[in-house]
Amino acid sequence: MTRDRMQRPHLPQDHAKGVLHDLTWTVGPVLLAFALATALVIWLVDPAPPKTITMSAGQPDSSLYQTAQEYAKILARNGITLKVLPSDGSVQNLERLLDPKQKIDLALVQGGIATKEQASSLMSLGSVAYVPIVVFYRGKGLTLLSQLEGKRIAIGREGSGTRTLSLKLLEANGITPGGSTQLLPTDGLQAATELVSNEADAVFLSGDSATRGLMLRLLKVPGISVMDFNEASAYTRLFPYLDDIELPPGVLDLGRRIPPATVHLISPTVELVARTNLHPALSDLLIEAAQEVHGTAGLLQRAGQFPSPVAHEFPISEDASRYYRSGKSFLYRTLPFWLANIADRALVLLLPVAVLVFPALRVVPALYRWRVRSRIYRYYGALIAIERGAMHMSSDEERRALLVELDHIEESLDTLKLPLAYTDALYVLREHIGFVRSRLSGSVRREHSTV
Repeated sequence: MTRDRMQRPHLPQDHAKGVLHDLTWTVGPVLLAFALATALVIWLVDPAPPKTITMSAGQPDSSLYQTAQEYAKILARNGITLKVLPSDGSVQNLERLLDPKQKIDLALVQGGIATKEQASSLMSLGSVAYVPIVVFYRGKGLTLLSQLEGKRIAIGREGSGTRTLSLKLLEANGITPGGSTQLLPTDGLQAATELVSNEADAVFLSGDSATRGLMLRLLKVPGISVMDFNEASAYTRLFPYLDDIELPPGVLDLGRRIPPATVHLISPTVELVARTNLHPALSDLLIEAAQEVHGTAGLLQRAGQFPSPVAHEFPISEDASRYYRSGKSFLYRTLPFWLANIADRALVLLLPVAVLVFPALRVVPALYRWRVRSRIYRYYGALIAIERGAMHMSSDEERRALLVELDHIEESLDTLKLPLAYTDALYVLREHIGFVRSRLSGSVRREHSTV
């Protein structure tokens, strides 16, 4: 009976490839997965800070605009470009921040102009300056804003923070637009001129309008006085964004003791307001710039009083609170900004790196060991086929064919490249080849003896 001859066993085709090939196919997929996970973490968890941000300030000749320009110079030292956009004032600055279509990252906003809903959608990096309301009027003895009813009052131009706050204060005292009181849309030097020329009975000055020089000029004019807010504490209770501040005697002119007595004022603060997606690294840089610009003593403040983390109208950001509490981190204190940012972001990757690396330390050696040994074990498939063929061979021709297959396996093993740590498996395979060869020889001897 003729038996079907077995097909020639398939031997591995990568037997001559070296250790580097095994390492590539073992470690490569792990490194690729690690790289993808790292990129995903960087993109989603801790993206790099933008190189350019935009700030809405004030009119080009205003102190707000000049302050923003100072910020731009300081940020430029760290490779960050701050674009400063002019505006009509705090009201427009707030509108720009609230408008998603506007590419505005932060702005200088005076307190008292935002609603609770508006304030809750933004965050503050701190208060940077006082902008007190200073009321000059014709006559003497004015202690209440309600005494201005029926008068001509310059409350600031349309769209200004001064006008918005003045309307709120007057309304609290029973004076509203459309009544017997005439509200004039002028501010600054124009409003002061109207007061001196008797075209206005009172003026509300604030910010750039209430300069030291202008206040001195008005106080030297006979018949013009400055209002002392004796009820300043009540205003700060009713309007939480207001502070009670004082003009000490002689602070405007020591030689002439102007003012002659303490003048109580009420004042909102200008806050550095940003959108909630501002990068934490930029938050630190901006507060640092604010400290340099606003940290010195002035007419209304002590040295180091600003910037301040005290929340008035906008919620203070977590990053700002951390900065005011503990300052810059060790990396940002000791390294340049760009290098510290890279190092800081690298630390964020430690957790996902640990999640990937520690399992990989166990999996990769096992995968490598399996891959190397599998190149040897695949020869056993051919060896078992030959051994089974020996059990059913019926002629010398078949025996010789099986011996040729054994020779072919041994020739293939001569070119097999393995790490030294795995050569024991190679020699065990050679012993098994010898065992199968001896079985073939034994089968031949039994056939001859039978004959």
